[in-house]
Amino acid sequence: MTDATLPLRILIVDDHPMVADGIRALLETYDDLTVVGTLSNGREAIARTADLRPDVILLDLNMPEMNGLAATEILRERHPDVAVLILSMHDAPEYVATALRHGAAGYCLKDQPTEEIRRAIDTVVAGERYLCPGAETALEPSGDGSEPLTSREQTILLLLAQGRSNKQVAADLDISVRTVETHRKNLKRKLGISSTAGLTRYAMEHGVLQGTGFLH
Repeated sequence: MTDATLPLRILIVDDHPMVADGIRALLETYDDLTVVGTLSNGREAIARTADLRPDVILLDLNMPEMNGLAATEILRERHPDVAVLILSMHDAPEYVATALRHGAAGYCLKDQPTEEIRRAIDTVVAGERYLCPGAETALEPSGDGSEPLTSREQTILLLLAQGRSNKQVAADLDISVRTVETHRKNLKRKLGISSTAGLTRYAMEHGVLQGTGFLH
């Protein structure tokens, strides 16, 4: 993911300045970490990531304009080599599981010691999944066999159901055609549908076409 001889580049995204500044101060005690910026919401993170070139983004969940879940999906689409580590105050398993479904590489609580946050960063940089102590239960199957759609998948479903091609969807969302194809495959797998016509029928039956609230 990054040259081992260079400091790891960290971007902090949190709408509470005192929290962001506190995390920054803690991380800057490590000589091999450099904080390239602190931003206040997911939309800013998406706009600035290409310029700031972080290796890891520490992302809060609850933020104005665009929350951490929606931002994670888009960041993973546009910057697949950047690891997104959710740093949150919520420890409920459903929060952890939802973050992982949206593409987060790890989930760490804000009240963890600095050494644990550092371990989380090192883990996701190595390409492995990190879960804070006690969060392992989030990986247990729900038991009903269902796998809900993420907000981004709902957006893709809406556009496909409106008759847009993969190329048109890619242009609408500023992502690659290959990423759209991956989303389409995931939609078919999750919904147990084998054709695009089936996706359209599902969207009609479930009222997806009646609203555009999925679009970010």
